[in-house]
Order: sequence, then C-alpha cells, then structure tokens
Amino acid sequence: MRRVWFLLLLSAVLTLNVPVAGQQGLTISATPENPHIGDTVTLSGTVTGINTIAVYLFVTGPGLDPRGATLDNLNIATGHGLFTTAPVNMENGTWSYSWDTSVILGTLKPGHYTIHVVASPFKQVQTGEKDSATVDINFRPSQVPRSEAPLDPLLPVVAVATGIILFVAAAHRRR
Repeated sequence: MRRVWFLLLLSAVLTLNVPVAGQQGLTISATPENPHIGDTVTLSGTVTGINTIAVYLFVTGPGLDPRGATLDNLNIATGHGLFTTAPVNMENGTWSYSWDTSVILGTLKPGHYTIHVVASPFKQVQTGEKDSATVDINFRPSQVPRSEAPLDPLLPVVAVATGIILFVAAAHRRR
C-alpha cells in the first residue's frame, strides 16, 4: 500500500513540474497604458515554449501603413527584414523594450494604436494566438508646447546638404 501512495505522489509531483508539450505563447504589456506623445512607453512580456533570442515588434494605428510600422520610424512599413526587435532573456523567457516616442521618425498622432509582438518576422502576415500578442495604447496629445517640440528630423539633412553645396561653390570659385 505504501508503494501505491508513493507512486501516486511521485506522479503528481512530476505532472506539476513538467510543462505541457507544445504549450506556446507570447505576452505583451505596456506601461503607462495612456501615455502622452513624447513619453517613454515600456513594452514587456514573456515567451513560453518558443525557442527564440528576440521578439519582433510593430505598431498599427491612425495614419500608419495597414501592415504595421516599425516603432523607431513610423514611415517604414514592417516586413522585408525591417522590424523593431527586443532581446529575450533565455533564462526566464522575459523581454523588455523602452519606446521613447519623443525621438521617433514619422508623425505619431493622438489616438488608438495597437502594438504587436511576434516570435518570427515571417509571422507578421499570419499571426495566431500562440505566436503573437497585442496591447492597445491610447496616446494623448503631447504635454510639450509646440514651440518646444524637437526640430524636424530632416533639418540636419538639409543643413548638411546646404553646407556641401556652399563648399563646392566656394571651391569652384577658387579655381
């Protein structure tokens, strides 16, 4: 009789400690949930049962490509190798990404956005519950007055181009 109880106890312990084969999933959360444009949003989550060193992030929302856009440059549609990635801690399956919305390229407008996380860049088109997750974020208008907002990202490019033109013109005059 002792043997039977021992075997039952042993099987119960083994059942609790062994993960179910094929159990897979991704999670994602965002802090804060209702940020202002210009705030830093911390995206984090877990990876379960999927062997990957990174997760792939993209955003959908008003004025963005319907396929999604990278978090760093809202002008670039996801796919073809262009994604925002976050490394996965292989010991515990967690990941985290700090999204500083004050320094992204493109225009982030107030409104409802969805952040997607997938385990593989090829899963963007065919996402399922096990290998993708989403979180909704409602961006509020920036707290920074318009006059204090950062300069247009094209301004340095225009300044460099103008400098090159002036340099070439000056060099041409010296001849």
